[in-house]
Amino acid sequence: MPINIEMPKLSDTMTEGTVVRWLKKEGEEVEIGDIIAEIETDKATMEMEAFDEGILSKISIPEGGKAPVGSAIAILLEDGEAEDPPTPSAESAPAASVNTPPAAAKALESAAATVNKSKASIPTPADGERLKASPLAKKIAESEGVDLSAVSGTGPGGRIVKADVVAAPPTSAPAPAQAATPAPVAISPVAEGTDQIVELSSMRKIIAERLLTSKVSIPHFYLHLVVDAAPLMALRKQINAQSEASHGNKYSVNDFVVKALINASVAVPEANASFNGDHIVQFARVGISVAIAVDDGLVTPVVKNAEQKSLLAISKEIKEMAIRARDKKLAPNEFDGGTVTISNLGAWGVESFDAIVNPPQAVILSVGGIIEKPVVKDGEVVPGLRMNLGVSCDHRVVDGAVGAKFLGEIKRLLENPALMLV
Repeated sequence: MPINIEMPKLSDTMTEGTVVRWLKKEGEEVEIGDIIAEIETDKATMEMEAFDEGILSKISIPEGGKAPVGSAIAILLEDGEAEDPPTPSAESAPAASVNTPPAAAKALESAAATVNKSKASIPTPADGERLKASPLAKKIAESEGVDLSAVSGTGPGGRIVKADVVAAPPTSAPAPAQAATPAPVAISPVAEGTDQIVELSSMRKIIAERLLTSKVSIPHFYLHLVVDAAPLMALRKQINAQSEASHGNKYSVNDFVVKALINASVAVPEANASFNGDHIVQFARVGISVAIAVDDGLVTPVVKNAEQKSLLAISKEIKEMAIRARDKKLAPNEFDGGTVTISNLGAWGVESFDAIVNPPQAVILSVGGIIEKPVVKDGEVVPGLRMNLGVSCDHRVVDGAVGAKFLGEIKRLLENPALMLV
């Protein structure tokens, strides 16, 4: 029988995916294990593997189209089977077509309409049989006072879906809304003239949701320090001159800051922690989430077990992750295991800033650029190199004294960088 190829859940936070490219065409044979499409999630672009074999009969979601996790994006037929694809549910068809081109959306809406016309021919489950209804259908039925036992389902196997409940008459009047002070109405900007509408990518939607949750639910506080970067720059110059003659790796300033953050997380374990309801978790390992800017947002892949790695290993890993992040080739498990985050905007000329905590972590380090400026040394004004550091903390986990100790340890290491090489 026809098999629905569904949008897979490729990350723990994925709710919908975008079909970037189909690697198989309609009419082509598909074997188990074949890579049939590339799917963009909220974190990266992933390859989609086939778990059944047959002929790719129909592609429902074209390249560039979006679909919710679990919805059908293509149909697979057994070899020699006549094309009689499974009927899409009235609930899933419109949802899958929300962000698809007009032709695909029209085809899905037509399929949904056909299902609605034939609802009377689908029998209601027999007495004693478990009532089958989608979670959304149950929720709507409860709020509208609809008795699901009296509703005929039009979904697969007689499953009751949203359209069935909406079309059914209420069996009990919904509770009247209580008088209350009207909530403030959000003012939405109206596009005019040549204003450009930019649709949110899956990644941008997740970024918006997470940062709003973090800023609203986590009590932030911020600390700042200025680092004398002259010793760091002198050591970096010496090491890079030597490395060119050996392994060829070129160390960035960020590599040293990451190493200092790792060592400080070990020295001040109270900051390498997370709030978890009625207790705090102090992590045994250090996972550094490195904020990397990509075309449509920001990703934070993780250097795992960082406390066990050398400066060279860390430098190479971050460079390799940055390349794959910009090519959208990072795997979902590369975002797991982060315990602290670093965000460095020094390359963009930013001197200082305050970052938003990356939940469920408790601290994020913000790094500004190294600036040449006059400083007072031994009573005289001399040229110096200064770098601003900031740490944003979750006050449920980290108190001011702990945050100051943590940031002070990072400063101590950066002003004595040779300590990070032993």
